[in-house]
Amino acid sequence: MAQKQKLELTWIGKNNPEYDIANIEPRILEEKPELSYGDSNTENMIIHGDNLLALKALLPEYEGKVKCIYIDPPYNTGNAFEHYDDSVEHSTWLSLMKPRLELFKILLSEDGVIFVQIDDNEQAYLKIICDEVFGRENYLNTIIVKAKAVSGASGGGEDKRLKKNSEFIVMYAKNYNIAKYDFATEKVDLMEYIEEHKRNKIGFYYTRVITDYGNKVEIGKIKDGSGDDITIFEHTAFEFSSISKLMKNENFTMEEVYLKYYKDVFMVTNAQTSILPRVNSFVGKKDALISYQYIPRTGRAKNRLETKLVWNETLVVWLRDTVDKENNKLIKKEKLGTLWSNISWGRIDLEGGIAFKNGKKPENLLCKIIEMTTSVGDIILDSFLGSGTTAAVAHKMGRKYIGIEMGAHAYTHCKVRLDKVIDGTDQGGISKMVDWKGGGGFKFYELAPSFLMIDEFGNPVIDSHYNDTKLIRAMCKLMNYTFSPSPSDYWKHGKGQGNNNIYVTTQMLSVAMVQQIVSHLNVSETLLICPKKYEPGCEKVDARITIKKIPQSILKACQFGKKEYLLPIKERAIEEIDEEEITEAEE
Repeated sequence: MAQKQKLELTWIGKNNPEYDIANIEPRILEEKPELSYGDSNTENMIIHGDNLLALKALLPEYEGKVKCIYIDPPYNTGNAFEHYDDSVEHSTWLSLMKPRLELFKILLSEDGVIFVQIDDNEQAYLKIICDEVFGRENYLNTIIVKAKAVSGASGGGEDKRLKKNSEFIVMYAKNYNIAKYDFATEKVDLMEYIEEHKRNKIGFYYTRVITDYGNKVEIGKIKDGSGDDITIFEHTAFEFSSISKLMKNENFTMEEVYLKYYKDVFMVTNAQTSILPRVNSFVGKKDALISYQYIPRTGRAKNRLETKLVWNETLVVWLRDTVDKENNKLIKKEKLGTLWSNISWGRIDLEGGIAFKNGKKPENLLCKIIEMTTSVGDIILDSFLGSGTTAAVAHKMGRKYIGIEMGAHAYTHCKVRLDKVIDGTDQGGISKMVDWKGGGGFKFYELAPSFLMIDEFGNPVIDSHYNDTKLIRAMCKLMNYTFSPSPSDYWKHGKGQGNNNIYVTTQMLSVAMVQQIVSHLNVSETLLICPKKYEPGCEKVDARITIKKIPQSILKACQFGKKEYLLPIKERAIEEIDEEEITEAEE
């Protein structure tokens, strides 16, 4: 049978084994306590290093645990960004993005969501490779974000193009059917919202109030489309009022009336629902106040008892469903669609107290994304951390985060910014909105060097950087075990699937040593032993024991010695960074 063709984007170098995630060396991460800050028990991470290597290093500890991923990769526009070499040949850009997307998919939780921000230069190509990696059925939306307008183009025919004042955020679920997120909302003071409607001669219809729900009596049951019960009630002796009448009767301002009665303020709508005509047909009269209860099988109230109110055969819609009470103010929530035009880009250069020309994103943008997809304690990942915006916003919102940045500004920007967040001196961005006062912490990590190096004789040897503890951790990672030393059994350094364990030793492994371990091995346990050298016969002591000599046993596991998989960054050594830059960032 001929192989079935599939729809896909192809490019030069797409199947280059260098970018196969199976061939990427799973490095270990080394904490740098001198660069970490705040609470030492924190799970927040800032990682300096190539982000493809860093993403592989997060496996298997974070596989399936990240709730939300946001990335803002170099756009491949040819623009001269200050920090990023944002000019990569198209095929190279695609080859470098694809393995990162594949690792993102592994790291995402089953109900997780990823956001990739891009401009129109590569957006179409990005969408296609995301379809391939995540599955077209898991595509959610492409959000258009109104951005600050760029200056007019000139020369080379570019003046024939419209100015770019928008960017795109491509949004995918790990699993569309179980993805969990709320709709993004825009928040505005209710009084300001009403005044704006008046100025623009737009009606605001939440002006009626139920002051007494009267007597509620069950009058019967009907069936919904699935055959489930809908219980119907009629209300008698109920009382309505209006906002203006209550202002007059109680000598209140409009704001005071809304604050007191907002849970009972309503409007009616002729919304098309499958249930309302059934209810109206059963009741058979107008000018009645009716309520009905049922359990929806789909939608936001799925499998929960839901109560709806009907007045004069129209559905009652509550103000309380669109406002929150915050600091004795009513805040109107407007659901956003795919056009986000009210994100303020004004003075974002001041957010976080660090300069990042042309690369920063507003904290409010990240706030919306994190708010709609996560809850307190969920993990957020950004592998193109840039100036640290995602980590700063996640921190202020009580989320855990992993931020990866390959450039020197991991030190001069990300760390500096997060330090200020933690000590409470960063009061820009969303700080006042979330009443941020400081606290928490992060741990700073460096990627360890490649595990193997080639010596002067051309032989693969373990890099001298690896002491015994680092060697054990690296071997666990390379052999796909979780580093988890046993407090009681010296020969258990890591856990694999089932009852499989790993033991790494730099000693000469003898038959007697293997026999001693076997005497403590449970019947159902198996053990992989990785020594530098071992005596003949060790591998024959017990069928539950497997021996793989290092480093020869792992030479085919992946490619070693690869320093970086660049979506290029203009790299400078730390000692070359001007002290003035650091001072400016801290001011």
